[in-house]
Amino acid sequence: MSHEYYGYSKEQLLASPKMKLFCKSDNAEVFKEMADQMVAEIEANNAAGRHTVFICPVGPVGQYPYFVDMVNEKNISLKDVWFINMDEYLDDNRQWVSMDHPLSFRGFMNRTVYSKVKPELVMPEDHRVFPDPNNTDYIPELIEKLGGVDIAFGGIGINGHVAFNEADGTMTNEEFLAQKTRVLDISPETRAANAIGDFNGALEDMPHYCVTIGIYEIAHARKIRLGCFRNWHRAVVRRAGYGEQTSEFPVSLLQNHPDITLTFTEFVAKLTD
Repeated sequence: MSHEYYGYSKEQLLASPKMKLFCKSDNAEVFKEMADQMVAEIEANNAAGRHTVFICPVGPVGQYPYFVDMVNEKNISLKDVWFINMDEYLDDNRQWVSMDHPLSFRGFMNRTVYSKVKPELVMPEDHRVFPDPNNTDYIPELIEKLGGVDIAFGGIGINGHVAFNEADGTMTNEEFLAQKTRVLDISPETRAANAIGDFNGALEDMPHYCVTIGIYEIAHARKIRLGCFRNWHRAVVRRAGYGEQTSEFPVSLLQNHPDITLTFTEFVAKLTD
């Protein structure tokens, strides 16, 4: 094994990483913590009369049922909350896949979050934002108008991508970090991993294109909270925590962020089952 960090035990993994790493017992704990962070930020901002701006993923998604339950049980108003979703799949014409497509992130958020929150609590529709392939300037401009992002939540792809900011070793680190919302091709590695994880292995029907917020928008959030729980995340979290900063593994470029955490499960912390 040419990179020794891939062989780190749990204890070695948590010893001296380049970003804060936390290990939870199982997926439920990871998801519950993420939901707790969402609710705490909203409650604090509501109490202070401030709006809340989140960058939200569809992967991980296990936090949303916990979040919805807490919002409904505690009657937390989301009227001044903005959910800026990270990305969406595109069809071959580079337009959003339909909301009833099984992979549609817009459809998922509507079914799992927006339709489940009490109508008197849920945020207005114009606060439920997805990157638009026909207006990629909208999200960077909106974030600037809102005064920045409070927390960017997300996962990490097999090649280190956050949102769909695919690895690109032809770019310098500075060039990569300057990328904002855009349309791009999905890499073969990501298509394969997502087909396995999200689409029953139906690789031939996986979309080839996506629209994503940029690494720039994520890197400039005041807080970044990442979660990992798949079996191949065992390698990903070790490289994220200990690898060199490189555009070939984009999450590594966030190591210097002043408030970033990566939380994973005991399953991921182990090297074998």
